[in-house]
Amino acid sequence: MAPVDRKAKNKNFTKKERILKKGKELSVGVKKNRKWIQQHKVFEGSVKEGQGFALKRKQKVKYEYNKLLKKEKKRNPDSKMLYKDEYPEHLKHLYMAEEEKLKKEAWENRVNRTKLRKKEQVTREENEDDEDVCGRSELTNSMPVAPEQTENSEKESFPLSNRMKKKLQKKTSYQKTKEEFEKIKEKRRKKKEVISVFFLFVKKQKQDHCPVPSHLFFFLSKFQEYLKNKQQKEEAIKRYKQKKMETFQILSKKTKKGQPNLNLQMEYLLQKIQGTQK
Repeated sequence: MAPVDRKAKNKNFTKKERILKKGKELSVGVKKNRKWIQQHKVFEGSVKEGQGFALKRKQKVKYEYNKLLKKEKKRNPDSKMLYKDEYPEHLKHLYMAEEEKLKKEAWENRVNRTKLRKKEQVTREENEDDEDVCGRSELTNSMPVAPEQTENSEKESFPLSNRMKKKLQKKTSYQKTKEEFEKIKEKRRKKKEVISVFFLFVKKQKQDHCPVPSHLFFFLSKFQEYLKNKQQKEEAIKRYKQKKMETFQILSKKTKKGQPNLNLQMEYLLQKIQGTQK
């Protein structure tokens, strides 16, 4: 009987046929999760993809190198840091001195630059506002200088770059809210002081049997109205909170198994609907 597959006789296959056969072999009972390759491709990767032999070789070398590093770390946990400046002992003092000198020079240059900038700013300000500066200087001479102000002036005399100044001037959200709260507090305190002084004045006038001015009576009536409204508002808030607490207690009740009690929730909803209909 003649062979069914003609390729069994002729062993010299073409490139295309070999790839087709490879694809069929992979599709039937694949054990390893290999990367899918298009059938017209002979090799994995391309110039566009950039995943050819060179990249694979590079990745393999990288992986092996990392493996070796891990092994070395396990063997010598207290190994020396890489890329650390280690000078010879007989020349160490020279290197260190040179390093310090360079740092000092850099700092001096920075200070000189800031001083020049400051001088320029001062000259501009003097040219613009000569009269204002004179007035301020007279006031400062007459007023006593506090120790806090002297500390601030010392800080200001120390040269700072514009970037550092901006950083110092910036405030966090916490600082902003704190300042706002303090302002409100101060306003309330002043208001209370004014009211207390006013009441004392009215009391004194009544004790001395003196007539109280009409505009003060108007102010008193307005203030009493404000107090009444405030009390009503507080009572309404109290009632609202109490109602909320009651509803929470009803809805938060649970069954023996620890599940939410749906029957109570449904009853509460029905009552709410009936209340709205009325």
